[in-house]
Amino acid sequence: MRIISGDYKGRKIIFPKNLPVRPTTDMAKESIFNILNNKYTFNKISILDLFSGSGNISYEFYSRGVKDILAVDNSLKCVNFIKKESSRLGMSISVIKTDVFKFFKNKVKVDIIFADPPYSMDVKKLHLIIELILKNQFLNENGTFILEHYKKIDFSEHKNLIESRTYGDSSFSFFGK
Repeated sequence: MRIISGDYKGRKIIFPKNLPVRPTTDMAKESIFNILNNKYTFNKISILDLFSGSGNISYEFYSRGVKDILAVDNSLKCVNFIKKESSRLGMSISVIKTDVFKFFKNKVKVDIIFADPPYSMDVKKLHLIIELILKNQFLNENGTFILEHYKKIDFSEHKNLIESRTYGDSSFSFFGK
């Protein structure tokens, strides 16, 4: 895995084999960030990275100029890895170890929320994540929620869906208020 653009472009992230993650591919990551680059000025926004795993998405945002990043994951191994790796890279990324559904009790407002839950997560729980984010006003005005999920799950009927993109087995659904 590598950082594909920005101040840390080309830096490799090598995570332990026992880390319970499925990192977003470089091709998909580059495409997603191209979409976001047309909508946001990265050094002026805040990010919430849910189910952050290896921190792949958080590192990419930081490299592109975002300095207000909160990564949330339930795995102690993942949280410790993100803390260690962000420190090694010289990035100040805030990390919280908690269940994402418990985290939703907090009141945070950000410009972009990226969530990459396990592909095995029940579709009802995915819908619950979408509803909790959109109804609880976690997004700033003109904010975007991006959900990475298995390509066979379809959110095209959701009233807040802006667009979807598919790369390999992964789909990215973009939601807004």
